[in-house]
Amino acid sequence: MDWHARYLQQAGWTKELRSYLFQRAGVDEAKNILEVGCGSGAVLKDVKGPARLSGLDIDLAALQECAVNVPKAILTRGDVQHMPFSNQNFDLVFCHYFLIWIKKPDRAILEMKRVTVHGGYILAFAEPDYSKREDGPCELQKLGRLQTEALIEQGANPSFGAKLTRLFADCGIDVLEAGMIAKPDDNSKRSTQDWMMEWKVLENDLEDRIPAEKLQELKKLDETAWQNGYRMLNIPTYFAWGRV
Repeated sequence: MDWHARYLQQAGWTKELRSYLFQRAGVDEAKNILEVGCGSGAVLKDVKGPARLSGLDIDLAALQECAVNVPKAILTRGDVQHMPFSNQNFDLVFCHYFLIWIKKPDRAILEMKRVTVHGGYILAFAEPDYSKREDGPCELQKLGRLQTEALIEQGANPSFGAKLTRLFADCGIDVLEAGMIAKPDDNSKRSTQDWMMEWKVLENDLEDRIPAEKLQELKKLDETAWQNGYRMLNIPTYFAWGRV
């Protein structure tokens, strides 16, 4: 599985939102910016402006790839729930499709708050909620159930997304804007490349949960539904940003 390609796909879904929120948060004036869960650098590489860029991730291999993709970034291996940074160190801290994977997201947000300067900003660009996933036609609803089960086994909290704004507020962040992001793509204009990437993820998640021939039957049903314009897929995905 080419995870950098997957992260680039996700980054494409939030490109307009990120541009808007970064400008609102004063990215051009920021001196120090941190991405927690930076992965391979698919999002960090797009941050523009004069700020010093830093990235944190617990996965060494991802950091090594990030070093290639974002050579100017200062990269640190560590746990977001116990970050190795001093208090009030960054003007802007952000994450992207990340908190869903954290066992104690409140602890992670409090740590993000701790390392952010007073008056600085914290942004969570995209946190999905698979508990509200909608699939159509009905024959494909099984895909959503199986993927949600797989995410739970991998350590994710698939119903986290809708809790994001409340958790920001509970952690003492002054929420300035929050809501649901637009669907990643218009179902009627979904590209073949996007469809193929989604299925690489599904096959990676479900290879041990369903016989291969059954998974390929679902894949063919899915492909036919997209091609004929009657496939419906919606995974509500939320964002929030606020001031410390």
